[in-house]
Order: sequence, then C-alpha cells, then structure tokens
Amino acid sequence: MFKIMIVEDDVMIKNILQENILRWGFEAVAVENFNQVLGEFSKCSPHLVLMDINLPFFDGFYWCNKIREISKVPIIFVSSRDNNMDVIMAINMGGDDFIQKPFSLEILMAKIKALIRRTYSYADAETNVLEYKNIVLNMKDDSVFFKDKRIELSRNEFSILYLLMKNNGNLISRDKIMRSLWEDESFVDDNTLTVNVNRLRKKLEDIELASLIKTKKGQGYIIL
Repeated sequence: MFKIMIVEDDVMIKNILQENILRWGFEAVAVENFNQVLGEFSKCSPHLVLMDINLPFFDGFYWCNKIREISKVPIIFVSSRDNNMDVIMAINMGGDDFIQKPFSLEILMAKIKALIRRTYSYADAETNVLEYKNIVLNMKDDSVFFKDKRIELSRNEFSILYLLMKNNGNLISRDKIMRSLWEDESFVDDNTLTVNVNRLRKKLEDIELASLIKTKKGQGYIIL
C-alpha cells in the first residue's frame, strides 16, 4: 500500500485529506510535530508528500528543500497562495505539482494517483534513508545529515555507522562489524576497524556528534 504524508496544520483540511486518501485505498500519515518534519518524513518513509506552504516554525518551501537533500519522493504543494511566484518557488524548491485551496478532492486524488503511477509504476519503493534522533543517514550517497549539516563518509565508515544506527541501543561486537564489512567485499582487520571508527568519529565531530558512538572496552561499540 502506498503511503502519503500530509504536512498540513489546518486540522479540518488535514482530516478531510486523511479521510479521502484512506477512501481511495492509500495509507495516510499526518505530521504532528511541525518543528521535526524531516524526522517524521524519515520515520514513516512515505511514497508521496502533500505539503502546505504556510506552516508553524518553517514554511513548506524550507521542508521541501530539506526533503530533497535526502529523497526524490514526489511532493505536491497544496496551498491557499495563488500568485505565480509561489508556484515558481514551489517547483524550484523541488515540488512536482501545485494545487490551490480550496481544491477539488477529485482533482487532487487524480493528481496523486497520476504522480504515483509515473514515479513507481505501482511498485513498492523506499526513500533509502535511516533516521535516529534526527540523525539522517542517506543510503544513496553515503552521507549523514544533522542540524542542517552534512558530511560524506567512506564506504567502510558508512557501513559501520549504518550497522550501529540500525541496531541502536544494542552493543555490536567488533567481530560482527568486521564480518559485516567482509560481506560488503571490503576486508577489514582488527586494527583497520579501529582506524575506521576513529576517522568516523572525527567526521561526526564536524556535525556536533562527537559522542554518538560509545566504546565498550574489549567488547565493541554502541549508539544510545
């Protein structure tokens, strides 16, 4: 089932959208925390986003731009703004379509279905991101985002961080990490693993995550 994320702070409009999206056979997820739209996007991994422009904290243009940094998921702007500049801005920020309020639900649903059909050919798709405590790992280009900052990782550094984030809260042994890297066709011995973890920590310092990875002496590593 395709999942549609609704970024709309007007409760009445949000409820109408949810009701109709469900009626048309899609799953609907509405954003609750408008200060953490990117985090909620990463958690729910939607196939399409309906984005209002006028939102609390940051506007829809801002969030569209942030989503575009990690995903090509289709975005439809739904807004009461009606001047050409807003439409141009929406497209320039990475939006795929624009529909003005008040809108016809039939037209909106037709646009949603057409965009999903063009994008996915009705096949499952993923956003290829992993999120934990507002840290976003982009599996498409081996990069990490946190607090509007971005760093690129080597393949080994990325594999280590991915394994730790995916198993957050659990201690991952050095042997398990090395086996994971071996499966990725990158042989790493015990000393090389230490070097890679140290390099990864150094890069994480640049985005204020110096203490993200904890060491359990003689055992392995953990992210809490």
